Amino acid sequence: MVTRIYNGEDGQAHFEDLNVPAGDLETISLTPGANMTFRNSPDGSFSDWHNGPRLQYVIVLSGQMEIGIGDGTKRMFNPGDILQVEDLTGQGHTTRSVGNRITASVPLAG
Repeated sequence: MVTRIYNGEDGQAHFEDLNVPAGDLETISLTPGANMTFRNSPDGSFSDWHNGPRLQYVIVLSGQMEIGIGDGTKRMFNPGDILQVEDLTGQGHTTRSVGNRITASVPLAG
């Protein structure tokens, strides 16, 4: 599953489920010279309202990641799920770890 989180015209973050590329080969443009980042977040860690630091994919490798948006909606992301982070302005989102969460962040070309 790939879920896009983006900033709407209302200044709030929103979710959009995207289709996984169906072709035999898909190429995604990455930011030249940017590094893939791995993050280990212990169970229960919480980040209050924040924006994405850059356009990026966040891939859940273990544990679970709960994302909250301004309308009160919360979604749980599991190992193998991919979040396409685009909410670089506005209110942003919250993030909570369920279990020991490990994620990989891959910067995207803007």
